[in-house]
Amino acid sequence: MEIKRLHVGKRMSEVAIYNDTVYLAGQIAEDTSKGIEDQMREVLGHVDRLLADAGSDKSCILMCQIFITDMANFPAMNTVWDEWVAQGHTPPRATVEAKLANPACLVEVCITAALR
Repeated sequence: MEIKRLHVGKRMSEVAIYNDTVYLAGQIAEDTSKGIEDQMREVLGHVDRLLADAGSDKSCILMCQIFITDMANFPAMNTVWDEWVAQGHTPPRATVEAKLANPACLVEVCITAALR
């Protein structure tokens, strides 16, 4: 099987597809002046776009890893997640507090999904 990569950059690709599985790079907000809810909405928008580019969608998510800089933001992050996630298709998920590469980013989301 061939590995297909989308949005390839010098340091990383945004998407890799192998054996009918889609792997997204960690997604962060570009507008870091906003709070956790707006950053999470932006990040999930990136996820939607990249999954569509790969031939998948949020109902096909196999696993989600969420990194937040402060667990005090966990309830607000979950509110946005709950509005976005495909009900009946909620994936396994892990959420951890972590120091992110860009201190202005409050959340980073990593997704593994199946192709449609």
